Amino acid sequence: MQYRQLGSSGLQVSAIGLGTNNFGRRLDAAATETVVHAALDAGVNMIDTSNSYGGGDSEEFIGRALKGRRHEAVLATKVSSRVSEGPNNAGNSRKHIYDQVDVSLRKLRTDYIDLYQIHWWDPNTPIEETLRALDELIRAGKVRYAGCSNFAAWQVCESHWTAKTLGINGFVSMQPHYSMLYRQPEEEMIPFCEKYGIGILPYYPLENGFLTGKYRRGQPAPDGTRLSENDRGALTSRNFDILEGLEGFASERGHTILELAFAWLLASPMVSSVIAGATRVEQVEGNAASAAWSLTAEEVEEVNAILG
Repeated sequence: MQYRQLGSSGLQVSAIGLGTNNFGRRLDAAATETVVHAALDAGVNMIDTSNSYGGGDSEEFIGRALKGRRHEAVLATKVSSRVSEGPNNAGNSRKHIYDQVDVSLRKLRTDYIDLYQIHWWDPNTPIEETLRALDELIRAGKVRYAGCSNFAAWQVCESHWTAKTLGINGFVSMQPHYSMLYRQPEEEMIPFCEKYGIGILPYYPLENGFLTGKYRRGQPAPDGTRLSENDRGALTSRNFDILEGLEGFASERGHTILELAFAWLLASPMVSSVIAGATRVEQVEGNAASAAWSLTAEEVEEVNAILG
């Protein structure tokens, strides 16, 4: 496994991370443990979850799975999403953050969180309040680093300069939707993060499985797949044109399109870890192995030409 710096921090994270949105939803505690152990055995140390995943069960199951192996993991979780009814049970206020960090610590069975991420921008809470709360948790030792997810570029910018002005800890990472088929972060987000040393943690790198090659032109989506009930606009003629071009590029070099999807993202120096979900050991191992392929600058240009 290849390890990278998380932005400009000193934290080393695996180039491939484990996304856990399926834990507690599609996987029970025993299946979660199997997947988590397979990830650790493959050198994956970045485990990304949220207090809202699986109705809260994801954190609980991960905590059980890491018994005796907590030291091998970089635990990343999130706060912002609504967890119950009531005016203060969602968002990025100091109260909600302080309440939820203790819940997450208890469920994860740990006394610290490596990366505590703000899941969504909260227009009702001043960013100064949010950042001060996170800084206090870092100083208290409950959190090691802070990050954000699903922010617009201007929101990351405001957060960065607010923290800098106040002289407190800011975000070391940003987690956006980013893939070969969704490149919007390249317009503003990635240039900003590169300038100011904020690591990128892409999620949906395989576009809900479309970039695995399991979907074929003119054929219905396989039963049980993510796109079988709702294609989310992925199964278009243009996307299949791109898919077939990418498959040809990858196969000529002895690789799969799945490996190419990860390798292309990892070709960016600002990508610290690609967050990839998995429900089976084979998926974990396949995802982890993809980190071994490094694209040359010329190959990246060739892929970008296919992407159009």
